[in-house]
Amino acid sequence: MGTTTEYPVVVIGAGPTGLAAAAHLLARGLDPLVLEAGEGPGAAVAQWGHVRLFSPWRYCVDPASRRLLEATGTWREPDLEALPTGADLVHDYLEPLATTDALRDRIAYGTRVTAVVRDGADRTRSLGRERRAYRVRTVGADGGTRDVLARAVVDASGTWTRPNPVGAHGLPAVGEEAARTFVTGPLPDVLGADRDRFAGRHSLVVGTGHSAANTLLALLALADEEPGTLVTWAIRGSSARRLFGGGADDQLPARGLLGSRLRDAVDAGRLELITRAAVDELVPDGDVVHVRGTGRRAGVDGPLDLAVHQVVGATGFRPDLDLLREIRLDLDPVVEAPSRLAPLIDPNLHSCGSVEPHGESVLSHPDAGFYLAGMKSYGRAPTFLLATGYEQVRSIAAALAGDRAAADAVHLELPTTGVCSTDLAEPDGGDGCCGTTAEPGPRPVALSSAPR
Repeated sequence: MGTTTEYPVVVIGAGPTGLAAAAHLLARGLDPLVLEAGEGPGAAVAQWGHVRLFSPWRYCVDPASRRLLEATGTWREPDLEALPTGADLVHDYLEPLATTDALRDRIAYGTRVTAVVRDGADRTRSLGRERRAYRVRTVGADGGTRDVLARAVVDASGTWTRPNPVGAHGLPAVGEEAARTFVTGPLPDVLGADRDRFAGRHSLVVGTGHSAANTLLALLALADEEPGTLVTWAIRGSSARRLFGGGADDQLPARGLLGSRLRDAVDAGRLELITRAAVDELVPDGDVVHVRGTGRRAGVDGPLDLAVHQVVGATGFRPDLDLLREIRLDLDPVVEAPSRLAPLIDPNLHSCGSVEPHGESVLSHPDAGFYLAGMKSYGRAPTFLLATGYEQVRSIAAALAGDRAAADAVHLELPTTGVCSTDLAEPDGGDGCCGTTAEPGPRPVALSSAPR
């Protein structure tokens, strides 16, 4: 089998964390190869480009990536206290980074990873396993299959393509597939490209994450401009306190203001809030869809039967683990994150917007040299921040280069939320957010939040 050091380190995904991984690997003298399913860097981020992050630029730029950009002599660092939109993040950071001399020839676009395995061994074979390279199977834009050998693999592909269903129980509601034309993703462009879909119509938003808040506030802004625009909000928990957040105590002012504005809107009766909601069935009926299940309305529990024009599924995300079936993973059974990371982020245990510093030793798996990083490392847990992913890949790169001391010397400073109590844990269907978001815009209308 020989040595695997002649092979590159494959990074799956050319989003913020994936490109940061490549930058740190290069800084360590390692050879990265980035495989990206989209046609450009930050393809998932571009899909919510209309959303403004609640993290300022200083939390969005990775140090190793900054050094590559500064070396070009042409990149101008944005105002570190400004709040970028997703489109800004792609245009002003990810695209310039991906086209640096150091990275441009190390990224393969239109290349979807369908499987990662140990070369010549399925997950049941142990003999000599640790000496085997990784075989990464890909499908190109032309439909052709190609295998790539790797010395290590960093899966930073995110969770954007795997939203949770609207239905309760972790399963799609009965009829959810048939009603798919009535159901949108978590961050529709309510005030822009998707305006006609929502104006003068009744929309139901399901979920208690920042994506839900973003859409709700955008819909309320639309209701001020378009008569007949109605908004209903359904959450699985008994309270929306976690999303309302810490207000002025939040160290990210935009995040605190997001929750405060939404709480004020609920208190003012500008939308109906249904708690303890469970969507069991979606039934299309002409230009509306009937949403049936149970919930608490006006303080009374009972059957739920709403006729709405649109359902916005802001119920969070889950990792795509199908491509990793032949890899030996150590995942928490609850949140599907690495087992040593899970207690730090499990929303059943705490609701903090921060996490203890962690690196390679927390992210490692039984198959040495394979890592989940970025949003995907959080599994089904919400509130991922970009700065967390950057520190993860810095530590991973150090470990792969043999610098154990640097890999273990993790350091992370994250802004607190102002709300941090175990009694807030509810089965709320919150989204995973990329440490970001503040207002749908460029319009200065309402605050919001977005996932990766």
